[in-house]
Amino acid sequence: MQIRHVRYLAPFAVLFVLESGAAWAAPAGTQHTVHPGESIQAAVNAARPGDTITIMAGTYRESIDISVSDLTLRGVGEETVISPTHGTAETAEAACAKAGNGICVTGTAQKPVTDVTIRSLTVQGFAKSGIATNHTDRTTIRRVLARNNGHHGISQERSMRAEIRDNEARDNGESGIFLANMSNAEGAAIDTKGTVVRGNQLTGNRIGVTVRRLRQLSVESNHVSDNCGGIFLVGDESKPRAGALTVRRNDVYKNNRYCPPNTRLEHIQGTGILLTGVEDSVVTENWVVSHSGNSPMSGGIVLFGSKVGTPNANNVVNRNDVLDNRPADLHDQDKGPGNAFSRNTCAVSQPAGRC
Repeated sequence: MQIRHVRYLAPFAVLFVLESGAAWAAPAGTQHTVHPGESIQAAVNAARPGDTITIMAGTYRESIDISVSDLTLRGVGEETVISPTHGTAETAEAACAKAGNGICVTGTAQKPVTDVTIRSLTVQGFAKSGIATNHTDRTTIRRVLARNNGHHGISQERSMRAEIRDNEARDNGESGIFLANMSNAEGAAIDTKGTVVRGNQLTGNRIGVTVRRLRQLSVESNHVSDNCGGIFLVGDESKPRAGALTVRRNDVYKNNRYCPPNTRLEHIQGTGILLTGVEDSVVTENWVVSHSGNSPMSGGIVLFGSKVGTPNANNVVNRNDVLDNRPADLHDQDKGPGNAFSRNTCAVSQPAGRC
């Protein structure tokens, strides 16, 4: 394929960039580059499937709407910063900005946006989410710093087969990483067909990772600390129910901040890993240490009935190191059917006998 070279306001002559000390060979497709003072959205609007947009170091005050598939949006590290415009969301033209988000990848139920990659940049200070994807397939988000956003650092809804890996989400108003069927409506759990959340650093958020009304998803090898709550798996009575989730090999440590209650949950403080209204899930080989609080959901690994009273069912909690958590390391509050605890290293369980 012939490579077209596109620049905005100046010639483009870079065929590769250095990112985290590694050289990146230019892939097939058009190579766009954007420098400070230029428009990222203009490059996105000109892009076709297969294109790569490289955003050089600097601060870009705009929101970005992506609706083209097979597109790579790549910064050169944390020095590529995307933050809100000086105007208000009400005066913004782009739908993403109007909603208060930073980068939006948006498809439809009939035509999802596929194979979009966002990597190696900072997205900060937006009223809603730093990155928000909806109706997407095979989205990759890597090496992004999402900080100080009003709702979520990285949010994904109605999407499947995503890879959210090696990111840092800190000091966001809600979740560092939020994955759901829908955030603003009720509905049955959807099958993500293998979405993976792996290797992320999540600190200073209300909740580190929230997985809500989804199935077939894994949360693996993340470091989750200094949030109000660590990892939350959330379901309800809708069918199919949330479940078939895997939480494995995460370090979940001192998530003891206090967050006040909202319409969905009691106040949160001192919760490591929470299961509420989910089924057929596995929580294994996690390190869950030093949580303490007076919330009904406080503890190391907590099973808690959903807001509508649906119990957890047929979940497996095994081979975890769960220590120094209060009121209990393993806190089975709803005692739903078929939940199994085995080979966990812990000192206190409620009810007794779970360790």
